[in-house]
Amino acid sequence: MNILINIGHPAHVHFFKNFLWEMQKRGHNPIVYAVDKDVSLDLLNNYQINYDLYGKISQNFWGQILEIIKGDYKTYNMQKKYDIDITIGIADTFGAHISKITRAKSIVFTDTEHAKLINAVTMPFADIICTPSCYKKNLGRKQVHYDGYHELAYLHPHYFTPDPTVLTELELSPDDRFIIIRFVSWKASHDIGQHGIRDKIGLVKKLEAYGRVLITSEGELPEELRPYQVHISPEKMHDLLYYATLYMGEGATMASEAAVLGTPSVFVSSLAGTMGNFTELEETYGLVYSFTDTEAAVEKAIEILQDPESKENWRIKQKRLLLEKIDVTAFLIWFIENYPESVVEMKEHPEVQDRFALSSDDIS
Repeated sequence: MNILINIGHPAHVHFFKNFLWEMQKRGHNPIVYAVDKDVSLDLLNNYQINYDLYGKISQNFWGQILEIIKGDYKTYNMQKKYDIDITIGIADTFGAHISKITRAKSIVFTDTEHAKLINAVTMPFADIICTPSCYKKNLGRKQVHYDGYHELAYLHPHYFTPDPTVLTELELSPDDRFIIIRFVSWKASHDIGQHGIRDKIGLVKKLEAYGRVLITSEGELPEELRPYQVHISPEKMHDLLYYATLYMGEGATMASEAAVLGTPSVFVSSLAGTMGNFTELEETYGLVYSFTDTEAAVEKAIEILQDPESKENWRIKQKRLLLEKIDVTAFLIWFIENYPESVVEMKEHPEVQDRFALSSDDIS
């Protein structure tokens, strides 16, 4: 099977990497095309994943429209060149469009309800749309729900084992208390008009009383905060996040990654409350707290940091989540290999995905 994989964001590299490697082992031919966004190309290169480059992500509305036109043209050429059977991606606009004029089928994954522009130009053209079961919107007959999160495609225990050597690189030990703060650029199409932490410098000053502060940022930091910026290979960030005492930031992906890893997570964004995965992670599992107000978020962060048992409590909650959710990569492999019969089976017998769940014996 020839499968075209769209990579438009660093998180997409993580989502598809284990699927890609396993499909190669099974004799399939996955082909990657990538947009240059943040550290996406660094990740692909560090994982030694071959890819075709589509260009750099645009930072303005009209540039993004032009990007879609160019992306459609390049995707058409790739689908014809490699005789693609299935095109997949997270909000894969290019693949969804071009599948309508080629024999390829478009399977799109999404967990972002507020990505209105991308959803509007992608979903009507896709053949199938896969969403977590907690996704808040009804997308109609094309929608397939699965009991997982994007992050469980790469942070599930089947694929992720934390590597403590990242701590040595930063002159830390497993017993050290440290806080990861994430700032985003707010330039993505689904971030237009949104905002996060108002007083970045004030936030850092308050939290560093409880541990070493490490900042990761999409944009340039104020000079006063540059000494806090963490410099490690991007593929090591999940190891660091696993050992952190707390995550706090504007980055939704990293907030949910921290939660899935069992690290206390505080998300600060005007988008708080709009995403089904965050609602479930907070209300069902208590692994993340979401705020629109920075001061309220800081109060919660300090409350967590003052509790000496917070990390242990989060690990207990994480184990419950892992028992109740599925290995998303294993599901993805089954779903693609058995498409389109897998769609019918998921709709008529959703319990089929129970085969991808852990048992209590699998978690130490």
